[in-house]
This record gives sequence, C-alpha cells and structure tokens, in this order.
Amino acid sequence: MTASTKGLEGIVATQSSISSIIDDQLSYVGYRIDDLAENSSFEEIIYLLWNQKLPNKSELDELKSQLAENMDIPDAIINHLRSYDLNTVHPMAALRTAISLLGLYDNEADVMDEQANKRKAVRIQAQIATIVTTFSRIRKGQEPVKPKKDLSYAENFIYMLNGKEPEDIEVEAINKALVLHADHELNASTFTARVCVATLSDIYSGITAAIGALKGPLHGGANENVMKMLTEIGEEENAIPYIKEKLANKDKIMGMGHRVYRTGDPRAKFLREMSKELTKLTGQEKWYNMSVKIEDYIKENKGLPANVDFYSASVYHSLGLDHDIFTPLFAVSRTSGWIAHILEQYENNRLIRPRAEYTGPELRDYVSIEQRG
Repeated sequence: MTASTKGLEGIVATQSSISSIIDDQLSYVGYRIDDLAENSSFEEIIYLLWNQKLPNKSELDELKSQLAENMDIPDAIINHLRSYDLNTVHPMAALRTAISLLGLYDNEADVMDEQANKRKAVRIQAQIATIVTTFSRIRKGQEPVKPKKDLSYAENFIYMLNGKEPEDIEVEAINKALVLHADHELNASTFTARVCVATLSDIYSGITAAIGALKGPLHGGANENVMKMLTEIGEEENAIPYIKEKLANKDKIMGMGHRVYRTGDPRAKFLREMSKELTKLTGQEKWYNMSVKIEDYIKENKGLPANVDFYSASVYHSLGLDHDIFTPLFAVSRTSGWIAHILEQYENNRLIRPRAEYTGPELRDYVSIEQRG
C-alpha cells in the first residue's frame, strides 16, 4: 500500500450532495456553515440534510412536532440501561447497544421502503437524545426526565439532562454545537454507516455501526481527551511546559489539526467564542485561557490550528456535562448527518467493496503438520 492511499487519504470514495469541504469551506447542501451556525436551529439543519432544502415555517413546525412526539423511549430500554455496571460502562458503549436494542422495538425496523425509512429516521433522531440523557441520569442515581413537547430539540436535551428548563445561553451553546457537528462529508463514522447499509442492512444497523466508529479517540472521542488533557494541566502556567514535554515525547495533542483542512477548521471559531463567553460566565476562564495558549503554541511551532473538538471540550465542561458525555452529544448531532447519508445510499445503492493491495508472502505450498519445523 502506498503512502498516498494509507487511511484512504485523498481517495474519493463516492458522490454525495449532502455536505462539502472545498478550499477549507464547509457547507451543508450548498449553505456555508458560517451562515447556518449564526442563524439556524438544529431542527432546520435536520430538515436541510434530509430534504436538500431549508424548510418553510409549516415544514419546520411539522418536523418539530414529529420529533417531540417521538422522543419517549420504551421502558424496556430504560430498564436495560439500569442493568449495566454503571461504574465501568462508557456512555458510548451504552449508546451503541441501546440504539441496536431500540431496533427490536420498532415494528418497521426491517421495512425498507422510502416512507418507512423516513419515519424511522425521525424516531431515531428523536430518541437518541433521550437515551443519552436517560443514561446520564440513571448512573447518577437520578430518575429519567420525560421530554416536553413545547421545547426545542436543544432545550429538551438540556432539560432531560438536568431536570430543569435551561438558560438561554445554554440553549444557544447546545444548538450551535448540534449545528456545527451535524455533518462533515465522508468522515470515518459516516463512511462506516454507508458501508453498512450498502449491504441493504437496516437503518438501525447503520447508526449502530456509525456510533462504534465515532467512539474511537481519533474521531468523536477527541473532545473528551482534550478535556482530560486540560484537567491534567490544571493551571494556566503549566500549559506550555506540559505541551513541550508532550511534543518532545512525540505524543499526539488532541484537538489540533485535521486531515482535510489546511488553513483551519471553519467550525472551531464558533466554539472558541462560545468557550470564551461560557467560561467567563461560570468563572472558569482558566480553561479558555489555557486552550488559547496551547492553540497559539501549537500553531506557531507545528503549524496546526485547533479543530472543532478543541474548544467544544471547554464549552461542554462549562455547561456541566460529564466529560464522557461529550462524545454521545456529538453522536446526537451527527445522527442527522448519518441518516442523510444512509438515505442517500439507499437511493442509489451499490455494494461498497474496495480492494486491498496484498503485501503478504508469495504463493507457497501447503505442508502437512508432520513436516513442519
């Protein structure tokens, strides 16, 4: 395998009309991420990704209503979450298993026509937020909180997580994070989802496979590891000595650089600003200040700017989210993009079956066990 194809770097594997990264500019269905992050609700983004256009008011109201109506999860799922060893199970493992289990309670799970898949899409998008928040509360010894039909998606997520209606700044932060993480072209988890459903497996299998890919620290787990790093550093004055030691040991600095961006991740600036605002509001400015010092040093010495994971860590921490809930929140958002790609794959499907360049021994004769040294 040549260096240019390791990790499929630079390889165009499919065509898609969902999102694009061209000249370091991210867009969803032709709309710049800057415009969407500043102006759109997450529900608008869901509609855009699934329908290739922004909704009018009645279309948006209908989607909001459908999501609100489908947010409750079966009692069997809640009881299953209670059965886990809550001291050891990572929330991403719990989420992966719960989504797979959710498919067993959907009578349309294996119905593959377009309308059934769209109904399942709404149910999965609605219920994944409830699964994440329910698991978070159960492991703290708290009772699950049912969603409210008059709250937005972002509002319901925070309400179900904390048991109280959120402040405006919390809603703005979560909505912006959901918008920014919704889709990102053919990333590892999205590619995994498309490979899975290209066999004509069901949508639940596709989302379960995608969550498994997102769980890894080189993908969705990066923001959790950024916060782990910041916690280890502890204080602002320790930041640069810590980073210098990491670089000397050739350790990877999480949240810095990106495979497909050269001048910088266009999403990062929004979360950087939100981090500045939230850490000041909560009296935790050291996390933002520390992050800026690290970014400036890495950019100057390694030419690597921060990616979207870097500042999302301090944003989520300031909102009071447990650090291992960061990646499940990422999954809640990215489900909208996964579903868009799954539906697109179904529309024009061909089994994804690449080849591998063989690097093993040349052909050799079989030797019986008596003759082997």
